[in-house]
Amino acid sequence: MHRLLALIACMLMAPALAAAETAVSDTGQADAKHTELLLNIQRAAQELDYAGVYTYQQGVVLKSSRVVHRVDGTGERERVEMLDGTPHELIRHNDDIQSLYPDHQLVIHEERRGGRFPGLLQKPDTAHLLNYYQLVQLPDTERVAGRDCTVLVLVPQDPYRYGYVLCVDTDTYLLLKTQTVTARQDVVDQVAFVSLTMGEEAAKEPVSPSWDTQEWTETETPMVEVDLNEKGWRIPRPPGFDVMMQVSRPLRLDDRVHQLVLSDGLAAISVFIEPFNDKRHSVSSQGGIHKGPFNIFRRRVADHWLTVLGQVPGDTLRDLAERIEYIPLAQ
Repeated sequence: MHRLLALIACMLMAPALAAAETAVSDTGQADAKHTELLLNIQRAAQELDYAGVYTYQQGVVLKSSRVVHRVDGTGERERVEMLDGTPHELIRHNDDIQSLYPDHQLVIHEERRGGRFPGLLQKPDTAHLLNYYQLVQLPDTERVAGRDCTVLVLVPQDPYRYGYVLCVDTDTYLLLKTQTVTARQDVVDQVAFVSLTMGEEAAKEPVSPSWDTQEWTETETPMVEVDLNEKGWRIPRPPGFDVMMQVSRPLRLDDRVHQLVLSDGLAAISVFIEPFNDKRHSVSSQGGIHKGPFNIFRRRVADHWLTVLGQVPGDTLRDLAERIEYIPLAQ
């Protein structure tokens, strides 16, 4: 482990490693072979049958989930059961997700946006990804959940994003473990399988809900596509980040919150815009904070309250939030 951290430290402090023998991306340009490697990791999460328990760790917080993923003639089917805290389960069929809450006998329907472990990519287009990350394969294999894995390090080529350490199954390309790492080697968070079965044995696991939900209340997350630029907002993008989503949803009573999501393919940033309310918002609370794996920056703009959050360095959020402008539309 100490050897791995030392290697990562050298890479994070010296982007000039592009000329090293272990570098699989040269001069920051996306090589077709390495882009295909990232796509293979994503395809494995989408196309294989697997079942297991994985843990999410951030600081002293440790949570576990059980996942069953199966592919049939209708596409992907998945069940994710939260093993800690209040019972909660996700049932997914392709991009349709049902969130089940047995304590309230409630089913919330929504559309999948972005990916989740063991998926890697937030969007299918990876053409420019290796312009912003240097992909390095370490020489030694590791072992996660009883399986051998190849260690890949995605080293950021600028200060706008974190790095990632990936353990990828040597036989199937399935992502077994991922760590988000700062430039100072701090692990922001990590997700890893602790048990895993694949193939026919995993395909026997049920993907149906654990409870009979026929009598439960069903609702949808009401979201409307919007164009924030047309509403007067000028929101800059950090280098390499593209707009993934712009929606409006009910906040409370007659208020609505607008959300814009930016992603470079790995990291995501959300910008929330809501009407300023002096009972809920305080000008004195403007500025940046750190909460769990996220950095958060808040500020008032005209009669609006902005909250910008993401798993990116705090300076990235601060720069983005402070450059957001609102130009009221002509009446």
